[in-house]
Amino acid sequence: MTKREAAGPGPGRLRHLGPLIIGFSLLGLGLFALHHLLKPVDFADVIAQMRATPIETLAIALGATALGYGALIGYDFWALQYLEKKLPLRVVALGGFLGYAFGNTIGISVLSGGAVRYRIYSAFGLNAFEVAALASYIALAMGTGLSLVGVFALAAHPSALSGLLPLSETTIRLLALTGGLGTLGLLYALGISGRVLRIGRFDIAMPRPRILTGQMIIALFDSSMAALTLYVLLPAGAPDFVTFLAIYATATMIGVITHVPGGVGVFETVVIAAMPKGTPVGEVAAALLMFRMIYYLLPFALAFVIVSLNEARLAGGWARRLFGDISEPMRPAFKAIAGMVPWLSGAWAFGFGAYLMAVSILPTVRPLHDPDDLVGLILLEGGSLVSAVTGVVLVILSHGLIRRVTGAFWLTLLTLGGGIAAVMLRSFDIESAALLTLGALALWPFRGEFYRQAKITEGVLGPAWIALVTIVIASVALFFVFIHAATPYSHMFWFDFAQDASAPRSLRAGVTGSAVLVIFTIFLALKPSSKRRPQTMAQALRLAGEIVASQSDPQACLALSGDKEFRFADSGTAFLMFARRRKSWVCMGDPVGDARYFDDLGWGFVEAAQQANCRPVFYELSERHVPFMIEMGLAAHRMGEEAVVNLTKASLSGTRLAGLRTAYEQARREGLRFKVLAPPHAPELIAALKPISESFLKHRIGQEKRFSVGRFDAAYLNRFPLAVMWRGGEPVAFAALLAPGAGKRVAIDVMRYRPEDAPALIGFMFFALIDHYKTAGASELSLGLAPLSGLGARRTARLWDRFGPLMFRHGGAFRSFDDLRAYKAQFGPEWRPRYIALPVGVSPMVAMADVAGLIAAGRRGLLRRNPG
Repeated sequence: MTKREAAGPGPGRLRHLGPLIIGFSLLGLGLFALHHLLKPVDFADVIAQMRATPIETLAIALGATALGYGALIGYDFWALQYLEKKLPLRVVALGGFLGYAFGNTIGISVLSGGAVRYRIYSAFGLNAFEVAALASYIALAMGTGLSLVGVFALAAHPSALSGLLPLSETTIRLLALTGGLGTLGLLYALGISGRVLRIGRFDIAMPRPRILTGQMIIALFDSSMAALTLYVLLPAGAPDFVTFLAIYATATMIGVITHVPGGVGVFETVVIAAMPKGTPVGEVAAALLMFRMIYYLLPFALAFVIVSLNEARLAGGWARRLFGDISEPMRPAFKAIAGMVPWLSGAWAFGFGAYLMAVSILPTVRPLHDPDDLVGLILLEGGSLVSAVTGVVLVILSHGLIRRVTGAFWLTLLTLGGGIAAVMLRSFDIESAALLTLGALALWPFRGEFYRQAKITEGVLGPAWIALVTIVIASVALFFVFIHAATPYSHMFWFDFAQDASAPRSLRAGVTGSAVLVIFTIFLALKPSSKRRPQTMAQALRLAGEIVASQSDPQACLALSGDKEFRFADSGTAFLMFARRRKSWVCMGDPVGDARYFDDLGWGFVEAAQQANCRPVFYELSERHVPFMIEMGLAAHRMGEEAVVNLTKASLSGTRLAGLRTAYEQARREGLRFKVLAPPHAPELIAALKPISESFLKHRIGQEKRFSVGRFDAAYLNRFPLAVMWRGGEPVAFAALLAPGAGKRVAIDVMRYRPEDAPALIGFMFFALIDHYKTAGASELSLGLAPLSGLGARRTARLWDRFGPLMFRHGGAFRSFDDLRAYKAQFGPEWRPRYIALPVGVSPMVAMADVAGLIAAGRRGLLRRNPG
């Protein structure tokens, strides 16, 4: 790692963290308000109320949840209709259910609804822009539908919020009717007319009336089923269902507007505050807790089990024999889901860690031992402490699971076993032991996904980890205060050891678990960082040159341009090259060197960028590395194709090249000469080539390119062979050739010619190089990248129009990129796709803008035309 990498991210970090800080602040305010409302509630009463819930009530709640999630899938169906895309219904059902089950419960970017859908739907042909449009449509449809349902329910029963709003019931009804009917009329008017609704910088085309009607029906059914799930759990004295529907919709929308994760605290506060006077707050709290478990945690667990079972079915063995093989139409979907396994497993382990920490501070309800038995008391105390510590260990290990570390997986299973022993010792808690056992069994089919031999603590410490530790400790403290609010604090708590001393035991367990978490964080903060070699840019270039010389990939030579930083493997036999632009760390091309270290280099690069509060971007990535990008939680977008001529099969005869061959021979007869010169090059040759380069640049928008291509620099050009064309003893064109190792694979890099001679000189150069390296025994020659022709998405087309001339070599000599692609196609190349990989949720336009800035050497280089 170079010295620049150790630098901080700069003042932009606070601006980037602003929304996060606001979100957590609102979460804290919501929890504080909720705590105030629940102050008179005894937690034991809440548990008793939950246990006393009739089976038939739970059955109705479960049925409403199932119907609600079925309706949620309808959003995906109508969104695909809107985009005029058709997917198998089973695929839509799987993508919709998993998207909502994971996105609603966790909501982190890698497991958000959009990210889950991207993995599944992209396996069936949808590109990233289409999935992003689908996710945006669903978000707008859900928000609009929920708002309209709440508004019309409020119009029917304005008393639902009269206690929370300083308005009369008549005024509330009038405002609700006006807003609801006006919005509905506007939507249908736009849908019928086909006009576009412009909101700020965004243009929204309304769906046709048929789709809009279907969407509204889905919204009504979805909202009604979600509200019904909670409504049947509420105690006697709750308002009628239509009135409660308005309360539910309002509480949900306020939770969304505040951007609090899952609306936790905010949603509960609004619901409790809107209940009629005299409604038992403890019973409402029990209903809300059960609602969270049934509507959020249960679908998440079910989705996790579905992924686990299908992972086992893909692996064969008992699962395939018991449940059968996965059908061929669904196999791509389940293979695509495998990339989510590390994040799912991390969330799974974190959830069980939080559960064990909560269990450790709950009152002991079924002591196993005799009250006078000292050994039994020690086991009871030890069970509480071990529960807290194992919970913390699972929280720590969850980060290792996300990074696919083998040791983290096996330690997670071992820790779950320790948690099972702890809950059994603590209070013979069979239910918790069974839950932890099922959790371990559900993780088992994923064991093949954890293959990295790396340190579990590597890359843990950062702003996200500090925030997570703070939230965990604060949550434990609030949970303890809520549970034991009826027990006044005393300093004797620390020394009160008895089976009925639940509050002291919970306090000791909670403090022990929190202390372990804080000590672990401090240890990471004080731990000296390992020194990666080399320490200076000169040393880095020297080591990179040694590694490049042992490779055959021409792209690796771009490491020697002097405008990149490096991340080296600890072995010093592999590296990544990258540069920084604004909030992007852009890795150029594939990793270079020993392939055994590529995974660790990739993970290290992503984690370092994220810790610096920046986004990792991989540019011009080859197809073989795309699966690994997806495993790391990145989205891969196809951004071009490399034209590679297979010299072992290429032929310069035939009708396809007849015109070029005739032009080539004619140019030779007119005195055009071609020669490949080995480095180092005479200063007189470099000086003779300089005017050609200057003439070339005068007719280009922007400065000389960098980063993804070499530049005219004597030190750089002296590293590589030069192909030079002369006419009458004067050089008229040249190209630097990247040919590392034995020179079997060659690529054209810097290529310069006088603009008035293009594209004739380009054709001559390509023709001559193919002939030369075919004779020399090389295996392939790369003619460079070309953007994909025929991209249908308008946004993508604008992307190439804006940044293409800067990114693709030789493009300036052609009227369009279709012409460039067609020109290169004459030579019969193999078209090898290249990708840009970036975090899910980051617009490719943003990443491309940063890449273009690197290639153009800054903002001025993007636009400035050179003099002349």
